[in-house]
Amino acid sequence: MTSDKVTIVEVGPRDGLQAHKEPISTEARIGLIERLRKAGVTRMEVGSFVSPKAVPRMADTAEVMAAVGSASQADDMVLVANARGLDQAIAEGARTVAVFTAASDGFAEKNIGCTVDASLERFVPIVTRARENGITVRGYISTITDCPYSGPVEPEAVVRVANALTEMGCGEISLGETLGRATPRRIAAVIEAVAKDVPMSSIAAHFHDTYGMGVANVWEAVRLGVRTVDAAAGGLGGCPFAPGATGNVATEDVIYMLHGQGYETGIDMDALLDAAAYCKDAMGIAPVSRVYHAIRRCI
Repeated sequence: MTSDKVTIVEVGPRDGLQAHKEPISTEARIGLIERLRKAGVTRMEVGSFVSPKAVPRMADTAEVMAAVGSASQADDMVLVANARGLDQAIAEGARTVAVFTAASDGFAEKNIGCTVDASLERFVPIVTRARENGITVRGYISTITDCPYSGPVEPEAVVRVANALTEMGCGEISLGETLGRATPRRIAAVIEAVAKDVPMSSIAAHFHDTYGMGVANVWEAVRLGVRTVDAAAGGLGGCPFAPGATGNVATEDVIYMLHGQGYETGIDMDALLDAAAYCKDAMGIAPVSRVYHAIRRCI
């Protein structure tokens, strides 16, 4: 029997802000995280330890972690790109880290500067050392259906990467539909293929909303048994290595659908909309979600 609770992993403070062109103050990032916590969000990406030259918006992650008490929050997560990033995460008391690759070489080479196989080799010692330090590790796989450089991606390519990440010690695999182009049929093909080897309880759905398919794809994942969904308040996001792709599926759109379908998330809609509004007020990033505009227009 599958659970009627779906856990939301709020990715706005990291994935949602990392590609923003204008500077974002440390105080604003802290304020967003505090408002998301108030809304009932328990799992969250709070930042990343990557090159500040490549991703300047995340350069203050250590300060943010200290201010929001991430060392005491087992479900606060930071992204790490290499051994140096893991060193920083350990030094700041991170309890959960994530590593990231893709299902296509074209995207991996643009995003992280190496092939998929090379990235997996790089991650083995990182994941091993993280686990030796009592840190939980998530593995991200981008371009699970389409690559902007290599074209369509077959489910078997995703399965290969998911198995490699699982075998090296990643306790959760987030399947990322990076371009926001896929429809539920293609999402189902990937999830069903991965779930033959990886427990459904270890699979997370991470979808973008470029073509307006984000919520439909989330529902398909949940229908199949996925109970962890990544989303960003206000629909924040965008990837510099995925031309034309827009933000993550909006957290408020996802929970409106899930609550309406009888699932529990533990997130309060009004407080979540306040967090989305804060993005506009404190960062100048206007929410793009349908639910935000529908509800706030009626107030």
